[in-house]
Amino acid sequence: MYQVKVSNNARLSKVQQIVNALVKDIETGRLKADQKLPSINQFSDENRVARDTVEKAYQQLKKRGYIASFPARGYFVLANWKKQKKVLLIFNKLSSFKKIIYENLLKSLGTKAKVDLQIHHYDPRLLKEILEEHLGNYDYYAIMPHFFSGASDKDFLDIIKKVPAHQLIILDKSLPQLTFAHRAICQDFKEDIYQALHSLAPSLKKYKSITLVLPGDIHHPPEIATGIKAFCQDKKLKFHHVENVAEGALHKHTVYILTEEDELANLIKKVRKSDCIPGKDIGIISFNETVFKELLDITVISTDFAQMGRTAAKLILGNEYEQCKNPFVVIPRGSL
Repeated sequence: MYQVKVSNNARLSKVQQIVNALVKDIETGRLKADQKLPSINQFSDENRVARDTVEKAYQQLKKRGYIASFPARGYFVLANWKKQKKVLLIFNKLSSFKKIIYENLLKSLGTKAKVDLQIHHYDPRLLKEILEEHLGNYDYYAIMPHFFSGASDKDFLDIIKKVPAHQLIILDKSLPQLTFAHRAICQDFKEDIYQALHSLAPSLKKYKSITLVLPGDIHHPPEIATGIKAFCQDKKLKFHHVENVAEGALHKHTVYILTEEDELANLIKKVRKSDCIPGKDIGIISFNETVFKELLDITVISTDFAQMGRTAAKLILGNEYEQCKNPFVVIPRGSL
């Protein structure tokens, strides 16, 4: 008799509870290779769950490569179940920096895992559709939880909580609302930008204000502006927030902090048409390193995207529940 504890009040569905229990027993050796599992009817009777629930659980286990069914013989544990892990990576958007995470995750996982990619475009409803379609089909779900500024916690937390805790990996932005143990590799947006500006303080002494160029339709974490405001208050600098550099003339003795490549390009074009000299009359700080910023001598602050991908792979392969802070780097150059 094979029994599984199935609760009506658990956070997970009955199907997922059965799947998780069988996966654990297979991986720990309680269920041996080639061992026959109870029939759907037998499992249903012995554990007092609906036959349809058992059938759905068995189908998920078949998709994940743990069991197989044979006509007139039943369901058996596969001998080669230790195949590649399956990872569903869900980004908020595509960008060159997300590509760095993706490539380093793939490189670090090697042949030990297969990674599929989905994009939720900041929309909790689309994330819900993605997860509802794929829950039970992957070993890990790595989610980047950046959403529209108007999204409420309930819009995305309910669906994220349906991912089994041991399969969930949160990337880039932490979710302190998740009170259960889970894996995470995140930035501390407020503290990171605050400390980055402090490290650049000697170069910032000649300026009187900081202007953050942060487009409203990009949905950056609001903690970025909060961290910059805190620094300005400490150093008695004026703080301004604009959505694009086209909103008026350049102001001397101002440091411009830009999060988007297009806005950096627009600012550089505007500077070249003026009598302002970067590093003297105005300062320029850009988010995220590229070879062009190096060539243009632009000061950069950035999280280490490559390390984020490597750390995610480590958590997957090591099967450890860790909450990791991703490294944040500052590259001072002549634009200050």
